[in-house]
Amino acid sequence: MADAASQVLLGSGLTILSQPLMYVKVLIQVGYEPLPPTIGRNIFGRQVCQLPGLFSYAHHIASIDGRRGLFTGLTPRLCSGVLGTVVHGKVLQHYQDGDKPEESGPGSVQKEGSPSFDQVIKETTREMVARSAATLITHPFHVITLRSMVQFIGRESKYCGLCDSIVTIYREEGILGFFAGLIPRLLGDIISLWLCNSLAYLVNTYALDSGVGMAHDGLAWAVGLPCWAEWEGA
Repeated sequence: MADAASQVLLGSGLTILSQPLMYVKVLIQVGYEPLPPTIGRNIFGRQVCQLPGLFSYAHHIASIDGRRGLFTGLTPRLCSGVLGTVVHGKVLQHYQDGDKPEESGPGSVQKEGSPSFDQVIKETTREMVARSAATLITHPFHVITLRSMVQFIGRESKYCGLCDSIVTIYREEGILGFFAGLIPRLLGDIISLWLCNSLAYLVNTYALDSGVGMAHDGLAWAVGLPCWAEWEGA
């Protein structure tokens, strides 16, 4: 319980601090460029036209809506972060509780060292289920967050608060409106998770282990120590 509370507090603090960056990133991703490009130089020293940077973009938003405007969409994003952390932790805790009887069995042996490929698949599948459940539960807040940010472009006030946004989406689009864009978001999370975990397994298994073994063999030969297999046995 204490770990979950600390994760929620830490995540909420990071969300508040990063909200202006998130706001600017979303507006850039939808193609909104309110400031004209300036003349600058690239890494090769050539003069090029450069779009405004992060601070210039944030200053432009603050000049229109004030500094408080940089935190537009913070409330639904905080709700999404807190709820997602809780759901993610509950799902993983459910899997861990199910493993306890197996781990405490008489024939259970805890192996140390690099995880096997089956263990990687097992852990990745559990993480995928936990992330998918958290994404499914928090996606309505994600939709409200993005829409409240993007309405800055047209200077609209359609999604002003959390409750008003929920009522507006439900009245105009129904329940399905809260899950707009869910499939590509889920696919992106799942694909990135499997790619990262598979790459980490390959690096740990074939690159680091072989590199450590070669370095240890060379050191043992130089100073007259036993071979690395004998070192491992010790």
